[in-house]
Amino acid sequence: MATGVVDGRPITVTGSWDKSVLVWDLTTGKQVGEPLTGHTRGVGAVATGVVDGRTVAVTGSGGGTVWVWDLATREQVGEPLKGHDGKVGAVATGITDGCPIAVTGSDDESVLVWDLTTGKQVGEPLTGHTGGVGAVATGVVGGRPIAVTGSGGGTVWVWDLATREQVGEPLTGHDDEVGAVATRVVDGCPIAVTGSDDGEVRVWDLTTGRPVGEPLTGHTSRVRAVATGAVDGRPIAVTGSDDGTVRVWDLTTHRQTGPALTFPAPVKAVAVTPHNTHLTVAFGHDIATLSPH
Repeated sequence: MATGVVDGRPITVTGSWDKSVLVWDLTTGKQVGEPLTGHTRGVGAVATGVVDGRTVAVTGSGGGTVWVWDLATREQVGEPLKGHDGKVGAVATGITDGCPIAVTGSDDESVLVWDLTTGKQVGEPLTGHTGGVGAVATGVVGGRPIAVTGSGGGTVWVWDLATREQVGEPLTGHDDEVGAVATRVVDGCPIAVTGSDDGEVRVWDLTTGRPVGEPLTGHTSRVRAVATGAVDGRPIAVTGSDDGTVRVWDLTTHRQTGPALTFPAPVKAVAVTPHNTHLTVAFGHDIATLSPH
């Protein structure tokens, strides 16, 4: 699940194991148009970005392909992007040298970078993970674009997208698969927030590669989803878990903000809109939209 803005309206894009991609207007709470179809396997990864001034969705599937959709025209952009040998379980978008890119992670343990203008793979795969890559986020460290990836091996890797080299050693501390990651700048410091099957949420200083404070604890089952945003100007992380709760964390104090939000099914995805106006939660087969205030 990912959020964006189309024609000035906040939207959420969701993918499902029924092979479809749906777009939702968060102002009205209604589905926009017909489902985007074409994937031949379940859609397990969604991101949004901007290409040539147009908002696009990038979706990854169990068939190993990545699709790009123009959310204004609701049409597929170009041919599917092919290169992975396994399920694509993670997608993020970013900018490198002024070029819009997508970064994808797969069960084949590789990370691929795609030029969204040409639809071509950029360079060789980024390899080194010893388990499937199920989490990807992008950010900037020291003025250089980076990707942060989490894997079944329990490690978090940081990649320089300009040099296509690993930055430092893998970030270790989780005891199980890292299936969720998001980035943010807090007090001028670029950080990553990761969620794991060990039930913990960790915060990392991407400049030093070290953990920031103690793990954020409270979830009683695996943490499937992480998103970052702001409330009243304060940076937050939002985490969702198989325990059916969503927790909001103040990234300045590292404390939970308010009580956990409880849902009747495992929380599979969370997303915060670009202007922090909506929090979207996917649980079971349903989606809820909330105000982060």
